[in-house]
Amino acid sequence: MTTKMKQLILVFVMTAVTTVKADELKIPKRSEPGTGAVLSAELIYGLDDRPTPQCHASTIVETESGLVAAWFGGAHENNPDVGIWLSRHVDGKWTTPVELVSGSENEQEEYACWNPVLFQPADGPLMLFYKVGLNPRDWWGALITSDDGGRTWSKSRRLGTDAALPEANRNLLGPVKNKPVQLTNGTILCPTSTENEGWKVHFEATRDLGKTWKVIGPIAGDDFNAIQPSILTYPDGRLQVLCRTKEGVIAQSWSEDNGESWSPLTATELPNPNSGTDAVTLADGRQLLVYNHTQKKGSFPSNRSMLNVAISTDGKSWKPVLTLERQKGEFSYPAVIQSSDGKVQITYTWKRESVMHVVLDPALIQ
Repeated sequence: MTTKMKQLILVFVMTAVTTVKADELKIPKRSEPGTGAVLSAELIYGLDDRPTPQCHASTIVETESGLVAAWFGGAHENNPDVGIWLSRHVDGKWTTPVELVSGSENEQEEYACWNPVLFQPADGPLMLFYKVGLNPRDWWGALITSDDGGRTWSKSRRLGTDAALPEANRNLLGPVKNKPVQLTNGTILCPTSTENEGWKVHFEATRDLGKTWKVIGPIAGDDFNAIQPSILTYPDGRLQVLCRTKEGVIAQSWSEDNGESWSPLTATELPNPNSGTDAVTLADGRQLLVYNHTQKKGSFPSNRSMLNVAISTDGKSWKPVLTLERQKGEFSYPAVIQSSDGKVQITYTWKRESVMHVVLDPALIQ
């Protein structure tokens, strides 16, 4: 039996299992903002005064002066006019979005910007990673920093290259979509991935705020085309990643040595319509995942028309607990953090027209 035939059989089996799981795991009705755990839901900017025709791939972080969100926006994804936009949450409202960078910084021509990721290390400036390039196979990572909570920013710089990366594209990317974690030894571990020699997950680690890097991986797992990992942590020191795949399921991998090595990718019980997810470890030890509990094709809801929240105590068994969206349109690419007040802050793409900000009270999630 050829490798291709084995992969096709695996996809069929996983899809069948996922379909059963989707039936077994009862999906809650769409939550109404202001009821239950969903405290609020608001667009970061209104549809009548959109700064760009389209937007996508938001990120959110908490600084000492409040929440900051960013995303990429322009005519459409991969258009050379796409830049990185930012808004700050001030006095209970989101500020008017401003464009921080375009794909022309340090370049002789205009390129599209992609997938910003905000991260506040324990010591040091607020970091905003993003990608620049014609497509995800050729792009490169860039970084700007802020010493005042996102009000003003440094000039952009490329992250550089590393010989440990695939020969087709050895550009360092930083975190490809989801936030890094900072380990107890100070290392910032960035979950990332490449798409030029198949979809593969790896990590880029820095101990000096992005000046030098160590590449770890890629994670083994020939049965999965996986990208865009998010990192979860456990009290015993283990780390887990959850990944987007082409195989109809969210894939996972585990590390027992601070991310230096990782187990081969395996399937979780949750579906994935080839769309980005994000997850966070809550202060109470539970794991919270934001994802599309759908398959790519089929009857409604399918693909990115439903966005959900699931909870786990061990990272293995997951319980869908909330439905944030369930209607025609695209609701995708969530970003999630837990802020210092204990609330869960979520942003996601809302029909490619704006960015939705949702606040949850995890104490009300059972």
